Formats: sequence, structure tokens, C-alpha cells
Amino acid sequence: MKIIFLLILISLVVAAGFLLAYLWAARSGQFDDDYTPSVRMLFDDELIENQSGSNTGESNPSK
Repeated sequence: MKIIFLLILISLVVAAGFLLAYLWAARSGQFDDDYTPSVRMLFDDELIENQSGSNTGESNPSK
């Protein structure tokens, strides 16, 4: 019977450790933006085009 209490105590300690690790990761910003990095490569050309047009002061007549 003592081993059951020991195993329950160990499992609670492990669960608390995972909870603390999750809370630490959430507070340090690990889960802030998980969508944009995966699609950023799809929009890089558009961003470079917009930045080059705005830096020179010229408007883009094709749009």
C-alpha cells in the first residue's frame, strides 16, 4: 500500500513539473506567434516589393 502512495506522489511531482514548464514557456513568449513563421515565405516577395517602392517614393502603376 505504501508503494501506491509513493507512485501517486511521484506522479504529482512530475505533473507539477510539466505544468511549471508549460507556464514558464507561455510567459516567456514561446507560443506568441505560431502561424506567421510557417507562411512568412509566401509573403516575402510582396513585402520586398512594397518596401522598395516606398523607399524610392515612386508609385507602382501596375497595382
